[in-house]
This record gives sequence, structure tokens and C-alpha cells, in this order.
Amino acid sequence: MTDVLNQVRRTIEAYGLLAPGDGVVVGVSGGPDSLCLLSCLLRLREQYDLRLHVAHLHHGARGADADADAEFVAALAAEWGLEVTVEQQDVPALARAHKLAFEETARRVRYAFLARVAGEIGGHKIAVGHNADDQAETVLMHFLRGAGPTGLRGMLPLTPITDYRLLTPFLHQPTNQLTNQLTNQPTNNPPILIRPLLEIPRAAIEAYCAAHALTPRFDRSNLDTTYFRNRLRHELLPLLETYNPNVRARLCHTAAVVAADYELLAQLRERAWAEVVQEVNGLREVNGSREVNGLGKVNGSRAIVFDKVAWRTLPVALQRATLRQAAYRLRGSLRDVDFVHVEHARRVGLTGETGAQATLPMGLALTVGYGTLTVGDAGDAGPPPDEPLLWSAEPLPVHLPGTTSLPRSEWTLQAEMLEEWNAAQIAANPDPWTAYFDADALATPLVLRPRHRGDRFRPQGMGGHSVKLSAFLINLKIPRAWRDHVPLLAAGDEIMWVCGRRLGEGVTVGPGTRRVAHLRFERTPFTLTGETDNAT
Repeated sequence: MTDVLNQVRRTIEAYGLLAPGDGVVVGVSGGPDSLCLLSCLLRLREQYDLRLHVAHLHHGARGADADADAEFVAALAAEWGLEVTVEQQDVPALARAHKLAFEETARRVRYAFLARVAGEIGGHKIAVGHNADDQAETVLMHFLRGAGPTGLRGMLPLTPITDYRLLTPFLHQPTNQLTNQLTNQPTNNPPILIRPLLEIPRAAIEAYCAAHALTPRFDRSNLDTTYFRNRLRHELLPLLETYNPNVRARLCHTAAVVAADYELLAQLRERAWAEVVQEVNGLREVNGSREVNGLGKVNGSRAIVFDKVAWRTLPVALQRATLRQAAYRLRGSLRDVDFVHVEHARRVGLTGETGAQATLPMGLALTVGYGTLTVGDAGDAGPPPDEPLLWSAEPLPVHLPGTTSLPRSEWTLQAEMLEEWNAAQIAANPDPWTAYFDADALATPLVLRPRHRGDRFRPQGMGGHSVKLSAFLINLKIPRAWRDHVPLLAAGDEIMWVCGRRLGEGVTVGPGTRRVAHLRFERTPFTLTGETDNAT
């Protein structure tokens, strides 16, 4: 027979689930798993100097049975001298309101409840009673749903609670208040969800309860095969055991192997991320760290931009991994993102022409642009415009004469001085990306830069009146996602050209002009590094 307590101790040590002095919120339903878990942690309390707090959530279903469960847990905690929090939520009503399945809603509400209790008591860890049979069922469910490596890892022995997108809308307090609570722990980290029973079979847990005179509550809903997990547990797994009696252990073994391989993939993904990501939520990626864009804040477009050429050279596994990471960073969850979604987006990103899109779950889409792949809100901005965009947060010096290369772009700004010119041709210039200036009226030093907070602009033809640049760009109907990337020709705070849109007041060619500065944007061949290719 499995020595449950020693196996729990080995799991704790192998994965570093507990540290001396930890405050642990123990989720207790009253069933055999949670009773075994609480009993083992109580027996290990002195060894690890633990502060244990019992938490039980009444789901507002199952009537008198659920009432009796709550009373049982409260009485047990009192008998064992442990603090306890018991709370009730109307999970069926929440499921209807949020159009979620009951099982999914119950899981989200339960974890949100445990997270809140941990925040209130200063808990470091949240212990739950998932066992080896639960792990086998989870891996099989994920396999049937077409999961990739992330899902085939199954449940992990420890997981940051922030990895679960379940803090809203199922909390009594605003999410930002809870986040402050969770991040203001004595450890300066949010609590960790731990699973000390994950390597112990259900049969061994039930035997432990019998040996220690623990009488679990019985949840009859676990027999209801209208729920997918119950059907898999009571029908599919017994059938598979006729092919391989050790199928549950084999599924757990598969999860462990995939989890180990996934650690390597995650390391490679982070290296690739630093190489192919241009911008994250308005923050420019520079050697894996982030620099704030010209606005000095994260913009509202909620987009991640990849260097298309560099991304397309990645191995297939890393293409998939970076797309999943983009979805995770933007939405905080991958629960609805299956392999089929990622693979479709990968194929569009690999072969799609400019403007092609692939829809992802949770309101996201991948859009193919000129030199970029953008993962962001579906329908928020459409593909990047076919025009020069400035991905650099740093000002780029503009020399007269000279060439300025726009980083990670196919575009350069060519600048030359004209001693002779045709005023009529200048006045009739049809190209918005070509501009003529009175060279002596230009302030210096000239730079190309993105917009800054508080920028104002004096458009030509408005008698020197200045307007907020933000309002000017909105009036031009430039999508929000691209406003931070419109190149501006400026010197200090003075903007002399909103490139491609309007010249500034006082710098245009006139009767008194002695020299003309001619500036034009040109598209050039694009290399892997994003620098222009000047080879002849």
C-alpha cells in the first residue's frame, strides 16, 4: 500500500511546494482528497512551521447536501483547532449570467475565492487535493480536445495563481484591490497553487482515509455522466483499461515527460521572443527588455508586433510557442486557445500576404503587415498601413543632406538640398510622402520621432494656431494602434511635418526662400535584421 504521508513529503521536497513558515490556505470540500490533504498537512505542520487555514466554498447547488458539506468542514476545522472561512456563492446563476458551463464557472469561482482568502490572511500557498487519477483524466481530456504541449503537461505541482484568468468577474471586491492584496504578501509574490497529492492514486487516498478514521462526504454529482469529466472517468477510462490496465499511470508518465520537455521549449521561446518581438502593448522590445514608447505609457491597442522576416525563420515549434505567448500576454489565459487555433494563425503568418488575418479566441486576431505580424484585438486596427511607420522610441537624427533608415522597416528618409527649384511643381506636389521646406526656416537639430505626451502642432494654413497632436491624428482617422508610430519631423518640441499628412506653419517654400530642403520617403530592400540593404 502507498505510504501516503511519505509520498506527500517527497512531492513537497521534489517540487519545493512548501517553505518554512508558509501560510497555507487549504481548499476543503469534505471529500476524500481534501480530507487526506488536510490531514497530511496537519501532520507536517510542525516540520514546516505551517500556518494552516481551511477554506470551503458552498456553490449554491445540491441543496441540503451542500449545506451539510459546509457544516461538516466548519465542524472539522473547529475540532482540529484550525481557522476556517466558509462562503456561499450562487454558481448556477453566475454560470447563466456569464454564459459559462457550470463546471467551468465553479472552478473559476472556487479559485477566485481561495485567492481572496489567501490575500486576506497573508497566505503564501493555496493547497488543493488533485490526485494522480485527476491528472490522468486531465491529460486525456486535453488530448481529446487537441491540446499541444502546454495542455498535455496536465496539472503542475505548483502554479502561480495569477496564471489562472479567474479573478474577475467572480470577486466581491475590485480586481485591482485583490491584485494589490495578492502582490503585497510577505514574500512580495502572489500565492502559489500547490498540489501535494498529485502523484498519489485515488485508491491510496481512500485507503488512507479509512486507515485514519476519516469519513468523507459523498458528492453524488460526481456520478452524473452529463458532465464531460465524469463521463470520461466512469466510461472511457475503464474502457481504455481493458487495453492497458496501467493506462492511468501511463497518462501521468506522459504528462511528466511533456512537462520536462516544455521547460526547454519555454527557455527557447524566451530567447526567440527577444529576437522577433518589436513591440508589446506600446512598449518597444530591446534585447528582451522594454522601453516606453513616445507616449510614456502603455497604449490602448493591446497589440504585440513581431518582425515578420525573423519570425518566419523560427522553427515551427517556436512559431507556435511565440503565438501562444502573445495570446497569453494579451489576455492572461490560454484556456480557450487550442492547437487548431494556433496552427491556423501560424500558417497565415507564414504564407499570408499583407492584410491577411487569422482569428484567434478571446477576441484576438493575427494580422500580416509589411514586415510585421501583429497579434491584437480583432478588428481594432486592421493591417498596418502601407506607409512608413516609426518603431523606434528614440529620436533618429536627420541630416541635410543624408539618408535616415527607419529601424525594422523597409523605409528610408532621403534628404537633399536644392539650389534650384520650380515653385509651381512644389505647390502641385501630389506625393504626401515627399515634402519641400524653406531650409533656412527649419529648426535644428532635426529628428524623426514618434509623438510625445502633450505634443502640439501648428498645421499649415491655420494662421499659426496650434492644436493638440492627439486630436489632429484622431481627426485624420488614423487608427489608434498606429498613432504612436506616425513619424514626425521635429526639432525639440516644434513639429515641422506630420509625415505623410501635413506640413507645419512657417517652414513652407515661399517667395523669399533662398534654399529648399527636399525630403522624401523611399522603400528599400528589407533584410533579416531589419536594416536597409545598401549593397550595390
